[in-house]
Amino acid sequence: MAKVLVMYKKPKSAEAFDKHYAAVHIPLAKKIPGLKKYDISRGGVGTPAGPSDIHLVATLHFDSLDALKAGMASPEGRAAGGDLANFADGGADLYLFDTKEV
Repeated sequence: MAKVLVMYKKPKSAEAFDKHYAAVHIPLAKKIPGLKKYDISRGGVGTPAGPSDIHLVATLHFDSLDALKAGMASPEGRAAGGDLANFADGGADLYLFDTKEV
């Protein structure tokens, strides 16, 4: 399974971020072709040393890295990516990777 891990840094307004994310961004992202599962963190995101600068973590699951790349390159994937500028004013780091069970 391949995944996209999105780590959203703390925004200027957590309330505005959460509202836009729930009402606009999630519906956009759920339209990405090939998306099999989509989950987000709940509550604060910490580290072993304590709090972090991360507001929310999202993980998008695809069958393969090829499916992930195709989904992200689709019009729906580009729309979701383009929406980041509308709410992620703290910044976001995206990581794309393939996984295997061990």
